[in-house]
Amino acid sequence: MTMIFPITKAVFFLLFCFIGTTSAQLSSNFYSRTCPLLLPTIKIEILAAIINERRMGASLLRLHFHDCFVQGCDASVLLDDTSSFTGEKTAGPNAGSLRGFDVIDTIKSKVERLCPNIVSCADILAVAARDSVVVLGGLSWSVPLGRRDSTTASLSSANSDLPGPSSEVSDLTNAFSVKGFTLQEIVALSGSHTIGQGSCRFFRNRIYNDNNIDPTFAKSLQANCPTSGGDTNLSPLDTTTPNTFDNAYYRNLQNKKGLFHSDQVLFNGGSTDSQVNSYVSNPASFRADFANAMVKMGNISPLTGSSGQIRKNCRIIN
Repeated sequence: MTMIFPITKAVFFLLFCFIGTTSAQLSSNFYSRTCPLLLPTIKIEILAAIINERRMGASLLRLHFHDCFVQGCDASVLLDDTSSFTGEKTAGPNAGSLRGFDVIDTIKSKVERLCPNIVSCADILAVAARDSVVVLGGLSWSVPLGRRDSTTASLSSANSDLPGPSSEVSDLTNAFSVKGFTLQEIVALSGSHTIGQGSCRFFRNRIYNDNNIDPTFAKSLQANCPTSGGDTNLSPLDTTTPNTFDNAYYRNLQNKKGLFHSDQVLFNGGSTDSQVNSYVSNPASFRADFANAMVKMGNISPLTGSSGQIRKNCRIIN
């Protein structure tokens, strides 16, 4: 005989709670009980790393971006090559230029001592990016947490999904819109180039062949970036305040002093000029838009619940 129980309000509530737990969501207080010292631990290490090398803040911000745009924010970018897959570190946009792995390793080892098998490498990347921006003068934001780490990486996706320094506005729009970003958010996120440095090989063509570049600016860059050789020679992405997170990047674009072609196309008589002008005249709006766009980036296809794993070592799967 089959027993049929009426679904009371209490039973419905229990069912709802159970169903809700099967689809975990990110939360800013995800580790408040399981690892309460997580955030101050990361903050201290980020501060130390940037004091040691100012450029590291930009490198950690870029590391998070290159992670999220490939398979989502799952720390796949941190994985070393194995016999079963080739990681993302040797992809064109990453090889020889992606940095900060050692800083993440240091943070992870300290967090593991505090809270073993609790905190994902993907979450560490997200917080490290935020803290880097704050240390360099940018606006803070609340980082939703609860991501888990992937057990694989994708070299092909890293080569195809990450926009390059020679991108046109249409290329940027295609790459970012697939991830759910608007044109305004693209302009805001491009403001990350207010810190950091770029390699000669990424801007050589611009300084010798582009027309929308200040001639004096181009000539000054050519001294450190010859027509051949010197591929790894560095120049600041923002020549005005290269180590401060501010809106000078956009003023540089107005003056035709964007380092990459993909920077200058944002101010070249097109649809994004007005947004650049807005961020020059209203730096607070840039800071707020950037912070909101970073939260959105951190929400790209995270692994949650029982998906993925919590890696003990960010470079290898458990």
